[in-house]
Amino acid sequence: MRIKDFLNASDASIHRQTKWIKRFLETYWVVIALHLAAQLFSYFFLPYEIEAGAFYYKVLAGPTLLMGGTVAAAQLVDRYAARYSFISMFTAGTFVSMVIIHLNMDVRIIGAVMLLPIMASAIFFRLDLTMYTAALQIAAFCILYNWDYRFKAFLNPFDLVSIPLFILVGTLVAGIIIVNGRELLHDLETTMTAKQDLMAENALILKISRTDALTGLFNHMSFHEFYEKALEYGELGVPFHLALLDIDNFKGVNDKFGHRAGDLVLSRVAYTIQENIPSTDIAARYGGEEFAVLLFEPTFEEALGLMERVRTAFSETRHAELGGLAVTVSIGLKSFEKGMTKERLFEDTDALLYAAKRAGRNKVITPLQKVDEGSVAL
Repeated sequence: MRIKDFLNASDASIHRQTKWIKRFLETYWVVIALHLAAQLFSYFFLPYEIEAGAFYYKVLAGPTLLMGGTVAAAQLVDRYAARYSFISMFTAGTFVSMVIIHLNMDVRIIGAVMLLPIMASAIFFRLDLTMYTAALQIAAFCILYNWDYRFKAFLNPFDLVSIPLFILVGTLVAGIIIVNGRELLHDLETTMTAKQDLMAENALILKISRTDALTGLFNHMSFHEFYEKALEYGELGVPFHLALLDIDNFKGVNDKFGHRAGDLVLSRVAYTIQENIPSTDIAARYGGEEFAVLLFEPTFEEALGLMERVRTAFSETRHAELGGLAVTVSIGLKSFEKGMTKERLFEDTDALLYAAKRAGRNKVITPLQKVDEGSVAL
């Protein structure tokens, strides 16, 4: 691995792994503290052939300060030069390992400490990082062997072969972990992408099944689902109102101007309704040229005002497809009262709609209004 390639690693990738770098650096402090505690325990409770002064200076204070200074330097690099965080982190870890090996070389398996940084690097799923860490361990072994005479004297010919071999094997194992981990992540990403696509398709299918293709409003089936839920809330004291709208003389529009023009009129009625009612209200194309609206305004007067606004806005809309003519709608409006069945509320509102038709069309009729044929007592 080339250091240049390592330094060119993506800043975004480094940023994603910042928390793990900080955790590793914090772990180094734990290792230093545990090593300090182990040395004190060994000195006081195990045979330890060294004078107190030499112990506190050469074994305890000096090495601990060196290791702590190295870790502190790595933390400064992580804070002020984050691009070099990986290099500083594993360099500091290697130096800590060297010091621990130097102080505990009489422990036969202490050389295995060199495997720990290599295995730790695998957590980042980066082969370049593992190769860099492995190279650090080889360099550390060579430094200890050539410049630490006590370490060199302690090693036997088997150690000279086994320790580099262990480092090599550890690197291979870490590499296998990384490759398998990347494959698992790829499979997981593929699965998640497929799941997201499926969810999007299901959402689209659900939307299509619940809405009218021409107007974009809820369809007949969806309206009844909302209608039944509104009745449940109505029995609990939540006010709501039902409005039924029907386009006046729509058959004449289709017969004279064609079904294409009729479809455009239907779409504009739907648009007018949506533009004039709150997003919390439910508008649906109930069938043909008839629309149903569930209004959840606190008062009947507010609901009536909305329906008048819809009626007025549409009556003032001119249609180029109809030679500049306007089309009107008739509306029946009634509020829900506790104990009222869904059939009764719908039938009463439908009767109001037809009363508006009989009264001359382009009207909003409610139970409180009078029409030419007499009072509408519902």
